[in-house]
Amino acid sequence: MPNVVVIGAQWGDEGKGRIVDLISEKVDIVARYQGGNNAGHTIVIGDEKIILHHLPSGILRKDKLSVIGNGVVIDPKVLLQEIHELVSAGYPANETNLKISDRAHVIMPYHRAIDLARESMNGDGKIGTTGRGIGPVYEDKAARRGIKFADLIDAESLAARLKAVLEERNLYITNVLGGEPINFDEIYEEYSQYGKELKKFSCDVSTLLNDSIANGKNILFEGAQGALLDIDFGTYPYVTSSSSGSGGASTGTGVSPTTIDTVLGIAKAYTTRVGEGPFPTEIFDELGEKLREAGGEFGATTGRPRRCGWFDAFAMRYAAQINGISWIALTKLDVLSGFEVIKLCIGYKHKGNELLSFPSTYQVLEGVEPIYIEMEGWQEDISQAKDISELPVQARNYLQKLEEVSGVPIYTVSLGPSREKIIFLYDLFS
Repeated sequence: MPNVVVIGAQWGDEGKGRIVDLISEKVDIVARYQGGNNAGHTIVIGDEKIILHHLPSGILRKDKLSVIGNGVVIDPKVLLQEIHELVSAGYPANETNLKISDRAHVIMPYHRAIDLARESMNGDGKIGTTGRGIGPVYEDKAARRGIKFADLIDAESLAARLKAVLEERNLYITNVLGGEPINFDEIYEEYSQYGKELKKFSCDVSTLLNDSIANGKNILFEGAQGALLDIDFGTYPYVTSSSSGSGGASTGTGVSPTTIDTVLGIAKAYTTRVGEGPFPTEIFDELGEKLREAGGEFGATTGRPRRCGWFDAFAMRYAAQINGISWIALTKLDVLSGFEVIKLCIGYKHKGNELLSFPSTYQVLEGVEPIYIEMEGWQEDISQAKDISELPVQARNYLQKLEEVSGVPIYTVSLGPSREKIIFLYDLFS
């Protein structure tokens, strides 16, 4: 059975959590490899809606091991709250089915303070962060002044690391950002207690995963955000602060890329984006509002309304190229019911010239003109279909054209938020 990386193939919010929840039934381990609690994975089970921020979506499956890798940044307060809420809802989340890398970095109060103050200062030039300290903690990680999970769970190590970095961070907060300093005693007392509660989950994740693969177990690697938000290959600087593409699965867990068998890209049947940054296929008229309302396009983490647009196959081909996407799991096809005409972006023009590759700067991307083809829509409610043959011919034509223009075959088609509203076209785990 294969080891599979699941990534967002657009700008995030594609429905990764739901797809991971569905296919986690087929694997032994689900490993989250990057991002922090700026991610929000929504899963609907019956009448129950569960939103996960830190925990892998596989945590909702019995007898599955969930792992948080070293590439993830952890807010211990948020993580503990999430664990307690799951347990209260009747789901196990204990040291038996959840492991956390001792090399993962920890989000501290000064990271959130810096994040919020910077966005406030930037005004119209803001990036559109969630304000949860994600960028600043990755910044500290790269600058070698971070606090790791191994430090958090060791009171002596936490005190030493906190003393080493807090003075500098406070100088920056007060003198540059005009904020209030963080008190050492208060933060140490609070976070050392978090460390005591979380210590039982600590693990050498790299060894655990590599030993598991050697013993014949298979792993689903779960990313957050999307390929177009990758720190290297996304629409910089309007990106996240980590490697959200398939390459992050290796660096974020300590597992060799040679052990990964396939990459599954999750994409909506249209495109959305949260926050700032260029969005070539964005719809600004009432059709965009219709998409937003029909798709419930509001962020699971922030509640912010998502910007909506037509499917961008040019961007999809780019995402497939840089991530080795083998299959697409297409979500929210049902949302397109009721549109008389559906547009598909197949390329970009810039200053009258058709582009051959995806732009590397946001200035160029902001100035592109999408090249569209138009397809006939359908009026029927397709949410009850159980097989691809039950879809109207216009919907089947749309799926066929998506495969053709994106260059990637479709693995599943989602027709609603619940576990049952999905059609599998292939079996990746046979």
